[in-house]
This record gives sequence, C-alpha cells and structure tokens, in this order.
Amino acid sequence: MSKRDLKKYLTQLNKRQLEEQIVELYEKFSAVKTYYDFVFNPKEESLLQESKLKISNEYFPARTSGKPRKPKMRRSVAQKYIKHFIVLGVDPFVIGDVMLYSIEIAQTFSAERVVKPELFLKSMFNSFEQAVKFMIANGILEEFKPRILAINNETTQQNWFNKEEFTAIIERLE
Repeated sequence: MSKRDLKKYLTQLNKRQLEEQIVELYEKFSAVKTYYDFVFNPKEESLLQESKLKISNEYFPARTSGKPRKPKMRRSVAQKYIKHFIVLGVDPFVIGDVMLYSIEIAQTFSAERVVKPELFLKSMFNSFEQAVKFMIANGILEEFKPRILAINNETTQQNWFNKEEFTAIIERLE
C-alpha cells in the first residue's frame, strides 16, 4: 500500500474507527508502543543515561559475582541506541552527545589497554565521521566542536594508525 492509498483509506474512517486502529496498533506492535510512550512522556535524560551506561559497559563491564568480565567493545550497541533515538525523534543534542560519548569511552579504553588496532580504529573513525555529518546536518556542530577536537587530539596522542583521517575531517571543518 502506498502512502497516498493509506491517506485515502484513513480519510474514509470516522474518529472512533481511527482511535480503534491506533489502539490496536499500540497493543500489537512494540515499536508503536515505544513511539507513543516516548511522545507522551519523553524522558530524554533517562534515555541518555541508560544508553551511556550500556555503552560504557561494553568497554568497562561491571563485575559479576566478584569476577571481572571481559570487555566486548561492540560498536553496534552504541549504533543501536543512536538509530533508536533518531527513529523516536530525540533531540539532536542528545543524539550528538551519545555519538561522541561512544567514541570517547572507546578512546578511554584504548588508552588503558592494547586493542586489535585495525578493525577497532576503523570502526571508531566511521563513528566519528557519522557524528560529524549528523551534527552538520542538524546545525549543532559548533556546540560539540571542543569535544570533536579533543577526540582528534586523542587519536594523535594514542598514535592511531588512521589519525590522519580524523585530522582530515577536522581540516575540512575549518
């Protein structure tokens, strides 16, 4: 069904029928429930804190029963939150914060431990590039510029093999 056909169908329904369909969608599909729960009660701060906790646990996992857990370092966890926030329509500042936080926590981890450089560093570059593009598209780059520059400086300090690629993005911004 096309969007046009859907609009035509919806105009044929009365208010009660529309309400019934929306309630049915809400009950049947968790994505619809999540969307409406967010729209009517947008707890962006708690969503932000939850996402940061989950992302940091990827690199610095909490101890379970006294034993240290091995870090998983999955970029996909942060990407899942970012995508979810974009779908919900979360404030771009919150999304930008999560994007940069995921890189910053990974840099903190790589400063303390040796990581498999190539895949990890390429992944961090992809996250960095995505974050900068997102911030430009949403007109919020200036607010995050100090953190972006700090990330770039950290790549140089840690001597990442792709530090020139990070610097090239910074140079294009200026």
